[in-house]
Amino acid sequence: MESGTGMADFGGGNDGRAPERKPDPPVDRSFPADPRTRIAFAIALATLAGCADSIGFLEFSQLFMSFMSGNTTRFGVAVSNGDWENVTRVASTISLFCFGAFLGTLIAAWVGRWRLAVLLTLQALLLAGGLLMPWGTFAYPLHAYPIVLALGLQNATLQDEGGRSLALTYVTGAVVRFGTGCANLLLGTVAPSFWIQAPLWAGLSTGAVVGGLLDMRYGESAFLFPAGLAAILALVAIALTIAKPGSTLVAGSAPAPDASPKAEVIDAIH
Repeated sequence: MESGTGMADFGGGNDGRAPERKPDPPVDRSFPADPRTRIAFAIALATLAGCADSIGFLEFSQLFMSFMSGNTTRFGVAVSNGDWENVTRVASTISLFCFGAFLGTLIAAWVGRWRLAVLLTLQALLLAGGLLMPWGTFAYPLHAYPIVLALGLQNATLQDEGGRSLALTYVTGAVVRFGTGCANLLLGTVAPSFWIQAPLWAGLSTGAVVGGLLDMRYGESAFLFPAGLAAILALVAIALTIAKPGSTLVAGSAPAPDASPKAEVIDAIH
């Protein structure tokens, strides 16, 4: 009896079983790993997207450059009205934006720690290069396509701690995550990415206002402003990547954006 009592005591009242191991904390899959640059780049890129979308909306008869929810609604209305020219116009825009996200994700996986530098450089070139494209037709607005492709690419630039692409070109995701984050804040289970949602919305909104003002003054040449902002961010990323090759300021160890939790980690630091 005494032996049994001693064994029970040794087991800590857990029937002799080893103490339960606390679960490991979730793996941080953010890119870049350092929140100082990740948050600063995210707000700047959201502002850029809002600006480009506002200019494109005014220049291309209310065609969105990055807000594909709005374009999807327009697509549905055009189909219901039998407006096939508008159907082609919107469908081609949505398809190109999707291709941009596809291409950007592949580039992010290929270039490792150069992700920011490469994607931002491509975005700057596309935003400026759109001014050199022919206008095309109403159904195929060739002039807008480089802008749309650039903003699609942008969505593969940064990712939060869960490995998800940050909502840099559309406001719905930021608003939804802010609302659910407020609820989880009350429940005590808020994710770290919650705190960036309001600044992202503010950046998109501010960019849209700036884009509208610039378009009224400069017309289509206003696209040079978001192109210049992308170029400045690209130069910052290039300088940091060269000066601090092993720094988490511009890199991280994570799978490509929105990959499965079981996906192989891409070590972009070493």
